Amino acid sequence: MLKTDIDIRGHSHFSFDLWLTLIKSHPEFKAKRVELFASFFEIEKPVDEVVKVVKYYDDLCNSINELIGGNVDTFEIYLLILHALGIDLKTIHKDQLNAFYRKSEDLFLEYKPVVIFENLHQFFDEIKSRGKTINILSNTGFIKGRTMRKFLINENLDQYIDFHIYSDEINCSKPDAKIFQEVKNLIKNPELDPRQVLHIGDNPIADYKGAKDFGFNAHLITHKM
Repeated sequence: MLKTDIDIRGHSHFSFDLWLTLIKSHPEFKAKRVELFASFFEIEKPVDEVVKVVKYYDDLCNSINELIGGNVDTFEIYLLILHALGIDLKTIHKDQLNAFYRKSEDLFLEYKPVVIFENLHQFFDEIKSRGKTINILSNTGFIKGRTMRKFLINENLDQYIDFHIYSDEINCSKPDAKIFQEVKNLIKNPELDPRQVLHIGDNPIADYKGAKDFGFNAHLITHKM
């Protein structure tokens, strides 16, 4: 079954959020990433404490991004966590941050996200077969846009996507109007009525209200996890 509650016929362009809209984390990934983080930076704290600190700053930075419309860089999040765990930041070098990100990316692609959107390939194929276009519009945190592109290529989903917009690449996050303006800018038909653009996401503020306030149509999606 296709997602019949999403109006394909009434729209010409479809903008999709990623996390908790199309995909969710592999059930083992976050625990494995915490283990890697603690080991890589030689953190001598109980794992439970590291888990709590990582989650706290992940949630905090996501909230900051949504409130001010900017983007807290992945490495800034790492440094906030390290500082909170008692690591002297003077001992940390950017090369280490880059090296850890490469390792975490490998881990992410090994423990890859689970596609939760029902029959996603079929749904994207239905949209494209009607001559309509698709983009990905995602706020990022620990996982950069470049890594999401690799995942989507590996899942044979990139073939359907006309363009990608990730908050770390343009330093702007949903629900800020500038990120939705970027969607409008990249749609090949400059005369397209904004109401012909449908943004689909799970977040009532960042996705639904953000798109509606800009002038796009929006669809709030929920999954039974």
